[in-house]
Amino acid sequence: MTGIILDGRACSEKIKQKVKSDVSKLNSEGVTPKLTTILIGDNPASKIYLKRKHQNCNEVGISSENLELPDNIPENQLLDIINKLNSDQNVNGILIQLPLPKQFSSFKIINQLSSLKDVDGLTSQNMGNLLYNQDSLISCTPKGVITLLQSYNIDLSSKYTVIVGRSNLVGKPLQVLLTNLNSTVTLCHSKTQNLIQHTSKADLLISAVGNREQFTVTHSMVKENAIVVDVAINKIDNKLCGDVDFDSVINKASYITPVPGGIGPMTVASLLENTVIATKLQLKKTQS
Repeated sequence: MTGIILDGRACSEKIKQKVKSDVSKLNSEGVTPKLTTILIGDNPASKIYLKRKHQNCNEVGISSENLELPDNIPENQLLDIINKLNSDQNVNGILIQLPLPKQFSSFKIINQLSSLKDVDGLTSQNMGNLLYNQDSLISCTPKGVITLLQSYNIDLSSKYTVIVGRSNLVGKPLQVLLTNLNSTVTLCHSKTQNLIQHTSKADLLISAVGNREQFTVTHSMVKENAIVVDVAINKIDNKLCGDVDFDSVINKASYITPVPGGIGPMTVASLLENTVIATKLQLKKTQS
């Protein structure tokens, strides 16, 4: 048996076409959605990710700009910049590229964002709304995972799901999203004992570790016919790969995401979608 590949590129293109149509409708009302990203420091990987995001914005008609700030910028200056963007009616979405330099508190900086412009869904308000299953801007990668699975008509209800990785960016919001969809979820992490006892029972296994030299999802860790989602991106010998030993696991899984071409494009598509949602929310607020 060879698992069906969950094609994130194809799914993301469909989302982008819908976003492009939504942007066109907003244009007819005199509105052009705008995304502003903030890069603090000189992280080469972050620059690559941001370039891709801005290219995709251009493809669907979303206006975008990137603010590159030095890693020694005083915190009060950074907060002032965020406040100005919060107040700027021409800016609809703000994304702070993570990770931040170590001297900054991610919690403090992210929570300076207006929740209506927080297109990565990481403020306490958006995270809290997600927890209560209320309308919110949802973190892009978890949203992309769910959207991709649902596009293949995979029923998540009653599935036993294991997530490996408890980050605020992926693992924790994904646990809540899946619970809201009636999946039974175990969240594993670096302190979990006997990890294989959990992963080998999972109907849906999602790995989001991103340290291939120390952690790999192998054939023996996967249940027969499991759905395997690889969120991680690693670079080994100048080649991109995820957490999963794809060549061996594909012969055991019913569905599996590739790296690249799986969750990465879905994350970017979700960002575009969230920027349009944020724009509509702000218009609704000004009109009420």
